[in-house]
Amino acid sequence: MSTFDALREQLLDAAAAFSGGGDALAGILSGMVDDVDRMLREELEIFPVCHHSPASALAMTRRLRDRRPKVVYLELCEDLRPLLDELRNCRLPVALQAFATQLDGFPPGSGPLSVIAPVTEASAEYQAIAYALDTPGVEIVLVDRSVDHVFQWLPQETEGPAGPAPEESGSADDGHGDDGHGDDGHGDEAALHGDAVGVEIGDLRPRFAELEKHLLHHGKVRHWSEWWDQYVEQPLTGADYGTYRQAMALVGSLFRRLRPDGDGRLAVDEERERHMWARIREHLAASGADPADCLYVCGAFHAVSTVAEFGLRSEAPPYEISPRTGTHWLYGLIPSSHSAIEAQFGLARGSVSIAAATWAKAVKRGGLTPHRLEGQQGGSGKRITKATNATGPAGIADLASPASPASPASPASPAGIAGAAPPVAAEPAADRLTGFLAGPPALDGLDEDELRGWCVDIVRLARRNGYLASTADAIAVFETSILLAGVRGRARPTPYDFADAAVTCIEKDVVPGRRDVRRLCEILLGGDKIGMVGYAALPPLVRDVHDRLEPLGLDLTRRTQQRVLLDLKADPELEPCSDLLWTLRYLLPDGAIRPIMGARRLGERPIQESWDVALGRHQREIIELGYEGVTVEQVLEQRLRRTVWDPQATAGVALAAVEDAILYLGGRRLPSELGARAVELLAAERTVDDAPEVLRRIRRLLTYYRASEPELPAWCEDFVTAGYAHYCTLLPTAFADDDTGVRQVGAMLGFLFTLEGLALSLGCDRAQLELAVRQSHPRAPAKVALLWAAQTQLGLLTREELRARCDELLANPLVVPAYPLYVSGFVQALEPVPGLAPFVVEALSKAFARLPDPVLLPWLPTLITTLRRHAPELVPVLVREAGRTFPGALSELDAWTPPWERPAAPPRRARSAPVPSGPVPALLTRHPATTGAVAELLGCTAEWGTRQENGEVAALIARHPATTGAVAELLGA
Repeated sequence: MSTFDALREQLLDAAAAFSGGGDALAGILSGMVDDVDRMLREELEIFPVCHHSPASALAMTRRLRDRRPKVVYLELCEDLRPLLDELRNCRLPVALQAFATQLDGFPPGSGPLSVIAPVTEASAEYQAIAYALDTPGVEIVLVDRSVDHVFQWLPQETEGPAGPAPEESGSADDGHGDDGHGDDGHGDEAALHGDAVGVEIGDLRPRFAELEKHLLHHGKVRHWSEWWDQYVEQPLTGADYGTYRQAMALVGSLFRRLRPDGDGRLAVDEERERHMWARIREHLAASGADPADCLYVCGAFHAVSTVAEFGLRSEAPPYEISPRTGTHWLYGLIPSSHSAIEAQFGLARGSVSIAAATWAKAVKRGGLTPHRLEGQQGGSGKRITKATNATGPAGIADLASPASPASPASPASPAGIAGAAPPVAAEPAADRLTGFLAGPPALDGLDEDELRGWCVDIVRLARRNGYLASTADAIAVFETSILLAGVRGRARPTPYDFADAAVTCIEKDVVPGRRDVRRLCEILLGGDKIGMVGYAALPPLVRDVHDRLEPLGLDLTRRTQQRVLLDLKADPELEPCSDLLWTLRYLLPDGAIRPIMGARRLGERPIQESWDVALGRHQREIIELGYEGVTVEQVLEQRLRRTVWDPQATAGVALAAVEDAILYLGGRRLPSELGARAVELLAAERTVDDAPEVLRRIRRLLTYYRASEPELPAWCEDFVTAGYAHYCTLLPTAFADDDTGVRQVGAMLGFLFTLEGLALSLGCDRAQLELAVRQSHPRAPAKVALLWAAQTQLGLLTREELRARCDELLANPLVVPAYPLYVSGFVQALEPVPGLAPFVVEALSKAFARLPDPVLLPWLPTLITTLRRHAPELVPVLVREAGRTFPGALSELDAWTPPWERPAAPPRRARSAPVPSGPVPALLTRHPATTGAVAELLGCTAEWGTRQENGEVAALIARHPATTGAVAELLGA
């Protein structure tokens, strides 16, 4: 007879009674029993777990103490194995990460790819890892598919109707969370994992909404985490190992058999199970280990697998593992937190913190010594030496049931002792499910002191956060907690009941920016524990950053913001630290490094700088920089190169990269290389959308090089000559194209006119510009005004002719509604023709004076927004010119006349040309033949005039010969 025959008969009888003789329910219940029986009969001991479950961690601790296996097979990506040794240098929780930016074999544009596997101290997998790493002679083998296979199979997973696979999940934004709302309420801590795909062991949750809704309704709970804690965690926390193992496998079989038909993820799960059993057989064959000395730790969902490859004695053909792609994966550790795990895997807020507190309470109550990696909370040097206990104050709810009489009562043996006693022989499987399922759970009575302490503490915490809470609220929370527990069929209030009661009694209003009461309850009942990766486990880039910033005296492991002041004049040796901080600010997201005082611009070096540094809060981002290079300078150089060689890069983007290379890297090699790429991009462009950006940046770069270098780099000269020819060629088309804006055309003309002198000195031809302007025939009024401004600059149109054209526009009633567009074009013309500023002020003044209100008033907001958005640098030019034009005092306004309305000054009488005198005219006059021959050679036909002496001067000299003689004597004549 089978071990579970009696249980099977009871379940079949119950199925017949409830379903009226149907086969579906009977098949499910009978199949669940068969799954548990098959798992127990397997010669390799299978340990079913649920992720972040205190019951699983407690059962694992007890089993490792009693069994002491020599090989631990763990369901985790096989290529993450080298990271396990680095866990001892970290403060949990942290996450194992695989990261890839250079993809080979995946669709273009799908990177970067990232996979994380979070590890908490209150988890069965950490207990197994700590035991294996610190116990001599014990080997831990990761048997799940590689991270490369995770993304190979990810499209298949997302094709199913229910989203990610059970052990994998995206961020909480997929709507899978327990809370039913998008705001996780934890700020930056909930985003510690970024966009990584999460991998965990043993996610047990119904895979269709109807079952979950049914369980939540009849369990009188708000979300799945609370249901699991109430009906699985609490009964199994104090259960013996046999009961735990069978019950957990039964739950895994239930959710496996209730998976909806057509769920495409089941095929992926079965592929994973085949992969894991294949790796186990390979290791056993290669190492010769005895299965009796091995332990297989996997999710309860996989522990009851039905694939043909299940078990060591399977007769199925060997499973062939598909090859990996050519993608180069990088591995490391990143900090994690309880809230990040909750957000990543769709758990209720505070559930992981409550589970950690439950684990700590149960360990203390049961007298267990959990496994912990040696040196994890101590050490010397730059390793983290102090771990913050964030599991909450003593007195947290004891959710564990009393220990079963069958549970071993021997004292806990110290972790890390191997060979102290022979392995305990596997006891024959006995039916523990019948008694566990039939008997009522052992309930703890109400602990009034514990609940009273919670109520007093939450009122105190609420008052600190601005709530008008009082002793009456503490009493109300106490009574309401007991009431809610009774309504929900609980002998004592759980942390979830207490939190609901606190929200009901204290949170009478919600103030933006204030912590809500539910968040305060999470802080009180456990808080959000945030991990930290230690110095020894950091990538070389991050360690280099820590070493280079050491002169600043900062504690870069702190998550708080730290202020640092750099006096570069008094301490020049701090300049390398300043350079590094500016580079990190460029590479890291906002908030990691924030300058308070000081700026970095071309040609400027600040004397003092002040910074807010929060690198400890952004440790994940800086660790991921370490996957891209060995130093931050190398990462920056690679990013700049990728930016300018991107298929979507433009000349403006390349010039921005040149500027960044000068500011943060220095030297001439990289800027010259990026500048040469900018010349190529400019010559290849077929539009002028980027013209304003190009003009602004090339002007700034030219000014910098002229001030700091003896000569311009070759790429700058090439850029100016290429840009001059390029914009001259595109100018007629840009004027005629309706899709090209006025701002872009103005920037083109600004490039051509302001850099014309340099371009002509480098060999460009001005006739090309004149020809381009003559060939331009715009139709839009604003572009017409730009063309007139260009013609004025080239001398093809005088200022008086331009004024006359504008006066004609104002005098024509048909054109008056479009006159503001002409004025807008003249404003944009200040970029290429800054000398036109007086005329632009005149045009604006005439528009304000003469345009009718129906035309003027709708145009004014458009003019203001256009100047603010597209031409902010032109506003000071207009204001300065207006200040010179208009009177400076109000009293002068009545008598003031605009310069363009003042009467023209009378023309001066032309003076007759002076008669040439002196020896040269006399010489030419005496020899007219030679002069005439030269004039004829040059094509001059003018006739000789008669040389006349000045009679008045001659008469004056004749009347006063003595004066003339004295002057001649003085000059020595």
